[in-house]
Amino acid sequence: MAKVSVIGAGSWGTALASVLDFNGHEVTIWSVLEEEIEMLKEKREHVAKLPGVKLSNMINLTASLEDAVRNKDLLVLAVPSVFTRSTAGNMRPFVKDGQLVVNVAKGIEDKTLMVLSDIIKEEIPQARVAVLSGPSHAEEVGQKLPTTCVAGADTREAAEYVQNIFMNDVFRVYTSPDMLGIELGGALKNVIALAAGMADGLGYGDNTKAALITRGIAEIGRLALAMGAKYETISGLTGIGDLIVTCASRHSRNRKAGMLIGQGKTMEEAMKEVQMVVEGVYSAKAAWGLSEKYQVSMPIIEQVNLVLFHEKPVKEAVQELMLRDRKAENDLVRWENALGL
Repeated sequence: MAKVSVIGAGSWGTALASVLDFNGHEVTIWSVLEEEIEMLKEKREHVAKLPGVKLSNMINLTASLEDAVRNKDLLVLAVPSVFTRSTAGNMRPFVKDGQLVVNVAKGIEDKTLMVLSDIIKEEIPQARVAVLSGPSHAEEVGQKLPTTCVAGADTREAAEYVQNIFMNDVFRVYTSPDMLGIELGGALKNVIALAAGMADGLGYGDNTKAALITRGIAEIGRLALAMGAKYETISGLTGIGDLIVTCASRHSRNRKAGMLIGQGKTMEEAMKEVQMVVEGVYSAKAAWGLSEKYQVSMPIIEQVNLVLFHEKPVKEAVQELMLRDRKAENDLVRWENALGL
């Protein structure tokens, strides 16, 4: 049994706390909102963000960050990506040397273009950092439906420790040394899911969504390789796997927000209606910034940014994608001879 604290009481943090409790660990959930902690104590359920998933009486609940962080075997950082830096900074005074912190949020900081694990390393330099990601909607994890994720870390030992803590007969965890690839796949797929949702909102069909998923993973892969990640990661669970579920699932807040935008709502109106953090909106600017920094062509990412932040009509963005210059699908696939025969 391990002592584990989940820092963040949103849908994903609550679902993972349920997994950890099921695995027999001593679990604490922290929230910055005292009223959220009081609600969880009273209801033993996050009625707004994860209805139907009951928390056992064995799970501790606290609004004290010091109590949540001190003397724990593992810290699971589950706050929305926009709060990762501030929360990690607040944790720093209470984190012991060598403490393992596993990030489970997905995003890229738009001002610095840093992935979240690098932000945590910067804010808590005495900690060891790992990531856990994959095609894993909180609603299904909370219901104990079969799910697979990947634990990434700089060392095999840390990745296997996270694997052992989380894995059970319905929550399968693989390991990987490619933390950068895992985080890029998890963050950038949210932007592509916004585009898929916009297409749904316009009434387009499965052909359109298949094109967005396939060309979207090509864009993510080009950037990941340019940044030093491994294409095998992008073609795996945390890349194409996470992209498929986020573009297609009724649980996807990014797809839902995109759908509302496709139906004519503004970005602000869509985010308000979704009532949860839409990570793709925050990652979109960073993704475009990375494409420019590394000189990688990312036309879907570009058009999503123009729709979100420059008032470009969604139909016009789709038309521009369809009417781009003729080109080969993959420049690495060559004709057998110069004549193309």
